[in-house]
Amino acid sequence: MNPMEQVTIAKATLNIGVGDAGERLSRAINLLTNLTGQQPVKTFSKVTNPEWGIRKHQPIACKVTLRGQKAYDAIKLVLDGIGNHLNEKQFDAQGNVSFGIAEHIDMPGIKYDPDIGIFGLNVSITFEKPGYRIKRRKIQRKRIPSKHTVTKEETIGFMEDTFEIEIDKE
Repeated sequence: MNPMEQVTIAKATLNIGVGDAGERLSRAINLLTNLTGQQPVKTFSKVTNPEWGIRKHQPIACKVTLRGQKAYDAIKLVLDGIGNHLNEKQFDAQGNVSFGIAEHIDMPGIKYDPDIGIFGLNVSITFEKPGYRIKRRKIQRKRIPSKHTVTKEETIGFMEDTFEIEIDKE
């Protein structure tokens, strides 16, 4: 196989949305720090929604972006927590995949901590092939040709081979 056509994980983003800026957000930040070993960043609301008690620019969630071996380890941990099953609908046309886990204590090796509580989290995995740097560089930035983009089928094959998961067809 051509090495320029091999799909790799560019990044994995773990996100916990709590909806308010209080104690729950700081506990979610502690949980992500314990899971990943990296310091998460807070994300802020973009609009005011009085029904949910959210003001614009209020911190309501936290996320951490993982690359390299940390990304592989975190993905494997979360996939074990959901039983190594994904649905075909969770993959988009660009080959990215997003899924969630209802309770973080479902992951193997994670014990319940009463100081943290129970949180669900979302995982988004971005895939790319070698050569995607031309999309982000400052000088002579170009778009990725359609024949070099990652497809849904390539991502499904990569996930089945690398993480030994089962893909449910509708």
